[in-house]
Amino acid sequence: MLTGKLTPLKLAKKLDTPYISDSPLSTFEVTQWRDGELSQAQDTLAEETPVALIYNGVSHAVMLATAQDLEDFALGFSLSEGIVRNASELYSIELRAQFNGLELHCEIASERFMQLKERRRTLAGKTGCGLCGAESLSQAVRYPQTLADNSIFAAASIERALGAIQSQQFMQQQTGATHASAYVLADGTVSLVREDVGRHNALDKLVGALEKMRSRQETLVPGFVITTSRASFEMVQKTASAGIGLLVAVSAPTGLAVRVAQQCGLTLVGFARKGRFVVYSHRERILDQ
Repeated sequence: MLTGKLTPLKLAKKLDTPYISDSPLSTFEVTQWRDGELSQAQDTLAEETPVALIYNGVSHAVMLATAQDLEDFALGFSLSEGIVRNASELYSIELRAQFNGLELHCEIASERFMQLKERRRTLAGKTGCGLCGAESLSQAVRYPQTLADNSIFAAASIERALGAIQSQQFMQQQTGATHASAYVLADGTVSLVREDVGRHNALDKLVGALEKMRSRQETLVPGFVITTSRASFEMVQKTASAGIGLLVAVSAPTGLAVRVAQQCGLTLVGFARKGRFVVYSHRERILDQ
């Protein structure tokens, strides 16, 4: 069983390539032009590292991700992709460095692995990419089940969280290049944030971290998710699959995302800014106060 038995993932060795970094951030010497003059400076950039997810020895997906919170990523990806149903079916995660990237070796329950082999696919993950490499439409578009979450949230809590999340986006503050997904309590308190160069990866990391809390039998106070990106179909699917009934996006949703949210009972909010937002589905979860 995963919970409580894993130490933080550490690399036994460093990557042996001039291109790929196993660190989430890197610093570069740059030349900047400002006010009509050139000068030397240092710039901190977010890294995107190929991360392979391997289940019971079989490679399943390769994603470009930020190399931090990788245990959360492995668990969240496994859950949102339907590879496992809960944390207890993911027995262990081992991080290994290869010449050109990182590998997350996941040992899962034999029943789940047999099901995975039946629908095995290979993904060529790209930053911001959603359904890369699925072998069939049934594999690519998996609709979430109807949500049982009846939580209600005040509009003011959404605005409060939007104002607070920026101060907790530490990588974004340094690089300007990462997305964040946050879990927000009913009063607008931002309780948990995960960042990544890919919006899907950030949400997978958040889902994984929340599931670890659940599996440790910690009380998971009802809340909602904020994403600093647009709301694509996969963002809706991942949020709903985690049993969370409200997804707030700072940018626009897609038409497919709205229709899926309507059908599964998820409240989808887009264009969330100070003093305004747009509710696209299930308005009943939002109070005016």
